[in-house]
Amino acid sequence: MAAKNPGLLKKWVYVILCLLIVPALFAIIFAVNCAKEPEPVVAAQEAEADTNQAPAEPNQQPEQEQKDPNDKKLLRPDHKHPAFKERIEERAKMVLTQIQKPVDFRTPVRDPNVLAAMRIVPRHAFVRPTEQRYAYIDNPLPIGFDQTISQPYIVAFMTEALKLKPNSKVLEIGTGSGYQAAVCAEIAKEVYTIEIVEGLAKRAEKCLKELGYPNVFVRFGDGFFGWPEKAPFDAIIGTAAAGRIPEPLLEQLRPGGRMILPCGEPWGFQYLVVITKDKKGKISKKNVMPVRFVPMTGEVQKPEKKSEK
Repeated sequence: MAAKNPGLLKKWVYVILCLLIVPALFAIIFAVNCAKEPEPVVAAQEAEADTNQAPAEPNQQPEQEQKDPNDKKLLRPDHKHPAFKERIEERAKMVLTQIQKPVDFRTPVRDPNVLAAMRIVPRHAFVRPTEQRYAYIDNPLPIGFDQTISQPYIVAFMTEALKLKPNSKVLEIGTGSGYQAAVCAEIAKEVYTIEIVEGLAKRAEKCLKELGYPNVFVRFGDGFFGWPEKAPFDAIIGTAAAGRIPEPLLEQLRPGGRMILPCGEPWGFQYLVVITKDKKGKISKKNVMPVRFVPMTGEVQKPEKKSEK
């Protein structure tokens, strides 16, 4: 009898252990399941919230999803191109000695926004490599196609005459190198610029895009007709001399707006003319400076029709 007792004891031990282990396993499994339950609930809540939001752009940060895509303040020069960090001292000297405090008879430019823009825009990026060393001298420079980039002072003077504001919409006739458009784009909201020479238009558009000017829009065409689908404009600037002011440009100038362009004989006497339109649409003109610009080509060179007078 004594020999059988150890076996019976072992059986009872096994039974007791089983009774203890099985509930323990159930408890562990239950605990694990409870720990995992919140995960799908949170995911479901996030999915539900996402259905009420517009899908984000690729690589867009969460906080950017709340920005208004129609906010034109987003279209600003980014100044990330290396050219903006080059020749800074030369630009500062150019502004001080040629524009802000010229040593000759020229009227100083005082608008702080214009002065800042002239210090920022890298003029050397808008001229050909052979002329880059002369980029900040007090002269116009050739850019090919029998055209030139205007003298820095003239660019600053004409920009100041427009009295641009941060919400201004500008039309430029004669893109050329794109330099004048870039200066205006540093101040204004949008710049629409037209160039009649296709090679210049393509080159300027490429340059402005590479430099980071999303608020400048270039079109190849005859500037005589303006850009009617984007009118009216708060400011219009012409960078080629015409014998007469194109009527479409006067029509596309907003009441209260300002225009400046050179008028006169193509290779003769010319004046910069400031044109204003009051709230009632009345046009006023004022000669402000004798100049010499390349001639405007295209429709403006045709004889003026009697019906246009």
